[in-house]
Amino acid sequence: MSFHGLPCWFELMARDLDAAQAFYTDVLGWAWGADARAGFDYRLARSGEALVAGLMPVAICPEGTPISWMPYFAVDDCDATTELAEMIGGFVWKSPADIPGTGRFAVLADPAGAVFGILAPLPMDLPPASGAWNPARAGHGAALDLCHPLPETALRFYNRLFGWSAAPGPQETLTLLARDGRGIGRITGLGVAPLPNWHCGFAVPDLAASAARAEALGATVIRLPAHDPRAATAVIVRDPQGAWFDLSAPKP
Repeated sequence: MSFHGLPCWFELMARDLDAAQAFYTDVLGWAWGADARAGFDYRLARSGEALVAGLMPVAICPEGTPISWMPYFAVDDCDATTELAEMIGGFVWKSPADIPGTGRFAVLADPAGAVFGILAPLPMDLPPASGAWNPARAGHGAALDLCHPLPETALRFYNRLFGWSAAPGPQETLTLLARDGRGIGRITGLGVAPLPNWHCGFAVPDLAASAARAEALGATVIRLPAHDPRAATAVIVRDPQGAWFDLSAPKP
């Protein structure tokens, strides 16, 4: 079975790694360990037995990289997917490279500039459904929004790259994304975002309590307006260092 096009990892670029680790431990209940294979300070977050996210210094990223979350999507062939992305108008931020014991990855951007990673995992790795992306489990990736000014253009790019399909959302400004019938996320339009970007979200067992903890730790929490279909089940958070993400109730 191919997991091509499914979310498989989440990565945070932060200025103060110790502070970020403490914040997400308290808000999402993650436990942490170091990844000695990286050659720099790269930290791995775990929810229960599952590895769910990575944390790295923004200082070693390309100049201009914001403090932010970035999703990764599983691919069958990292090099071929990278070549295809360039051919259909995307950009390469980091060329394909091996991660010992994990697989082969690259960092790309779509034609509008929204950045994302791809990973061709080694056969021994667990499929994405068993790892970082699991909307039904607290502490795991649960929501992805693509803030993009031209949803139809974005859909054509990601359909070619990952085989995603789309359906009308509950609002005219939303497009729901799926891969082989499995929900992945939404294209929301650019809205108030200054630049096209991917917006990551994580499930929590008690939305109100987690949002309150985030605020107490210095984050900004935005409650969604009543007309948003996720108003009762999600909030938008800007962590103390400036990275945006969602908190959401686990999906049944």
